[in-house]
Amino acid sequence: MDYRPADGAEQLQSAEETPSAQSGKYGALKSAAEWIQSIGFALLLVIALHLFVFNLSTVLGHSMEPTLKEKEWLFVNKMVYLWDGPSRGDVVILEDPSPADPKKKFLVKRVIGLPGDSIEIADHRVMVNGVTTMEHYTDTVVEGNDVPPMTVPNGHYFVMGDNRHLYASKDSRFFGPVSEELIKGRADFILWPMRQIGSL
Repeated sequence: MDYRPADGAEQLQSAEETPSAQSGKYGALKSAAEWIQSIGFALLLVIALHLFVFNLSTVLGHSMEPTLKEKEWLFVNKMVYLWDGPSRGDVVILEDPSPADPKKKFLVKRVIGLPGDSIEIADHRVMVNGVTTMEHYTDTVVEGNDVPPMTVPNGHYFVMGDNRHLYASKDSRFFGPVSEELIKGRADFILWPMRQIGSL
């Protein structure tokens, strides 16, 4: 004799899940949680590296020509000055010290004078401690007015753009030596465009 269960019993039976189905759903949820955790850890790592280790900066303007061109990407080492200060010739990223500018802007310049150095610009040449500097990274003499001899204060650096044409660079000739606290890192490499990739 045939037996047909009640409709309610059929629905109850069809709604039950087998152990393998439950295990599969649990495994999918576990995999999703692990994936989200991995993504979150990776994001935190990138943020930490960006804040404390390195940064990618884009060149804006022409103040560092011919060394750097506008829209080039730079790899900026943010840890290099934790143990020692900048060296003469370093290409650095610094906060614009101009008090008249309410927005925080960053500049890329070259370190010319160290704390205690005597800096002078005379006859269109830069002199450090009485010696004319040999600046292979420029394509012209310093245009504009001379700068009388000055001593760089402790904890400060005299910076200039490589573009020495008249009014081409806003630098220590205009805002004076910059505090070491304003220097955020050293530009070590050009990363883009590919034809310009290389160390500085």
